[in-house]
Amino acid sequence: MPVNDEKTRIEAFAMPRAAKRGRKNRGVPPPATFDIDTLPGSSNLTALEAAAVIRRTPGALEQWRRDPNHPLKWRYVDGRPLYRVDAVRDYLAKRDKTTKTPQTHNAHGDGRGARP
Repeated sequence: MPVNDEKTRIEAFAMPRAAKRGRKNRGVPPPATFDIDTLPGSSNLTALEAAAVIRRTPGALEQWRRDPNHPLKWRYVDGRPLYRVDAVRDYLAKRDKTTKTPQTHNAHGDGRGARP
């Protein structure tokens, strides 16, 4: 039997490969390509653009939207969440004020080192 016939016969019985499912990129998006300080305050940002500006994942923003009291405000337009540039600037300003220096944790909680 010629080699070409055998190859054709194997391909005829092979199951077609399923198309690979596209998955969401769950990581932090690359830094924004625009300067948020030069945009007008009434401009809207998509969730991906807002995530790029504040350096969080879009999934984090999705979780935050479940909390109506979260300081980063949004609104839905045509079923899509949009963030006003003013709201993103306010969030960043408040976050800078409330950011504290990290404290080291130890077993005693009083500044002593752990015993060997």
